[in-house]
Amino acid sequence: MAVSTDTRRVAFRTNPWGRAGWLLLAAYVVYAAGRLDFTWDRFVLGLDSGAKFIGRMFPPEILQPESLAKGLMESLEIAILASFIGIVISLPIGLLAARNLMPAWATWPARAIIAAARSFHPVIVAIIFVKAVGFGAMAGIGALTVASVGFIGKLFAEAIEEISLKQVEAVRATGASFMNVILFGVMPQVFGRFIGFATYQLDSNLRNSTMVGIVGAGGIGGTLFSAFQRFDYEFVAAILLCIIAMIMVGEVLATWVRGVFVEKGRVEDE
Repeated sequence: MAVSTDTRRVAFRTNPWGRAGWLLLAAYVVYAAGRLDFTWDRFVLGLDSGAKFIGRMFPPEILQPESLAKGLMESLEIAILASFIGIVISLPIGLLAARNLMPAWATWPARAIIAAARSFHPVIVAIIFVKAVGFGAMAGIGALTVASVGFIGKLFAEAIEEISLKQVEAVRATGASFMNVILFGVMPQVFGRFIGFATYQLDSNLRNSTMVGIVGAGGIGGTLFSAFQRFDYEFVAAILLCIIAMIMVGEVLATWVRGVFVEKGRVEDE
């Protein structure tokens, strides 16, 4: 059946409030750029300065191999320990934050903890830990543990809230205890997603471990910052390439782990 011109005109009518919103957004972008002294001349000058800086970084050269190896190993250790501790803490907090399983008096404090852990960038938390426990890997582990609790706790709680309660009720009907309900009614439904969350957080902690080191929280970031201060830009390039290689290896391992556990869970479900 043919559609009349009037019907098409109504179907694709532009919302005037939408146009006004886009105009206000464009006006604010122009205003913000002016307030922040963003000019085309500075942008072009920055491109030229950036090209000169990158030119000084090549060819990469490993000037301090022992320092590089120690920093990379320390970053890896910080990321693994922080991820493990963060996951262990996130499990009960995420469970308490699930509103479909827990009462309000339990969910609100758990969600407050998650919100507090997510409120600050890991570098800011690392500065606090450096002031509290001093320079070194312990500060980095503490900072990334807080970040892990904020990320995994939130996603784990949301995953539990999306489960089917029929399986939970079926386990409860057998007279199972609360822990058995969690183990056999809840965890099988969220285990695959939780493995994905955990591997992603490990990958994120590998990246963040290079940043927290800049403020003295251990890892390769300290070596990178020292190389910048000495103007050893060839060594800076070598460090950056090693960090990229470490992240790529971690991504490959994370993809393999997700594939093994997720596929295994699907086969068991079938």
